Amino acid sequence: MDYEKIVLVTRKTRLEGLIERFNTRAQARFYIEHSGGDFGFYEREHETYHAALAHLRNELQRLVRLQVIERAFLPNFLFAKNDLVVTIGIDGLVVNTAKYLDGQPLVAVNPDPKNIDGVLLPFDVDSAPAVVRRVLRGQGQFRPVAMAETHLNDGQTLLAFNDFFIGVRSHISARYLVRIGSREEHHSSSGIIVATGAGATGWLSSLFNMANGMWATFGGERIPLTRPDVPWDTEWLVFVVREPFVSKTSSAEIVCGVINAGSPLVIESEMPEGGVIFSDGVETDYLAFNAGTIASIGLSTRKTLLVVN
Repeated sequence: MDYEKIVLVTRKTRLEGLIERFNTRAQARFYIEHSGGDFGFYEREHETYHAALAHLRNELQRLVRLQVIERAFLPNFLFAKNDLVVTIGIDGLVVNTAKYLDGQPLVAVNPDPKNIDGVLLPFDVDSAPAVVRRVLRGQGQFRPVAMAETHLNDGQTLLAFNDFFIGVRSHISARYLVRIGSREEHHSSSGIIVATGAGATGWLSSLFNMANGMWATFGGERIPLTRPDVPWDTEWLVFVVREPFVSKTSSAEIVCGVINAGSPLVIESEMPEGGVIFSDGVETDYLAFNAGTIASIGLSTRKTLLVVN
């Protein structure tokens, strides 16, 4: 493929977030230090990120036309088919970017390997330019990453790289009818998590931690649950119901399971208002999920092409 441009996706640092919140750097410093915090930590993190960004940007603009966008603009940004996408930030930036792509390769760059683990970030700012050059020459190596997709009965869709949350935006109980295969029941819960292979080490793992902690305390001899090892190019998804409540009108038999091509998860909202479906922790980019709405959740035909060499 002939790539016309590189799209470099950036993120605001925590220092920039503090300055937006408190209007000035001085006021942000006063707040953090008055609370006993180390404002220098935020400054060092900011400086490290922007030094890495400046270095990467300088290298990439020598290769082909370069466009830089900040993460907040992703929901409204239209990627071209022949874009090559580069992210520089934490793993979450890869997750946030991936669901807006449709086959474009993604080079994920770790701006601070000393402090960022970077499960999804195989390259630093020194190695990334050479990798980008290989992709531009058609010599890149890719790892396909499966994504989940929600379809609503009104035609709306939403993709997830890591996971979906289906529930209510506040702390009140979510009410819905859940159906998987030939089984169905009414639920009152704090929502449902649907995890992909890439997301299995995230929100899903915390649910297993909670279950094992409760078993260790109340279950006698501990037999820990093992989180399923879901490959990134998986052909199945895992769902878990959070805090299901049993009452005269709600049950808790269908609390977890596997979603595959022949058995999607179907959920019918019974909430008059406040119901939402969002993906990858981005609550602002959600689908309304109120009474009369039916969601079908399964694997997407689209995959993220994560560049690995």
